[in-house]
Amino acid sequence: MSQTPTLDERISSLAAADCRYEADAYHFVFRALDFVLDRQTAQLDEGGDDPHVSAIQLLEGLREFALELYGPLARLVLEHWGIYRTEDFGEIVFGLVECRLLNKQESDRKSDFRNGFNFREAFDKARSAVAPLQ
Repeated sequence: MSQTPTLDERISSLAAADCRYEADAYHFVFRALDFVLDRQTAQLDEGGDDPHVSAIQLLEGLREFALELYGPLARLVLEHWGIYRTEDFGEIVFGLVECRLLNKQESDRKSDFRNGFNFREAFDKARSAVAPLQ
């Protein structure tokens, strides 16, 4: 009797098959999606009506979540995992879709993640906002 692979095993397998990104990058996207969905659920409770997360919403959530978790080191952490631009998030998301770990709508495209924001500007502004040590 074969066991169903765990989420960690499936992500490890995906990361091994696509060496561009560390397994931590896939886990981060999963956690960030929960972060976005939690916010969206609060909005739905206030009268919103669309539970689908668009690429733009997800990218903004990924940026905010990275800054919340890693502060001024967010860009460095993401780059360590192989994420250098918003298109990398699209590759990760669609890798998770192909492995049936995420769902997508018919209208969703990888190209939706193209040029979502400038990585340096989005993360380095947060870094420069941190006061230098005295």
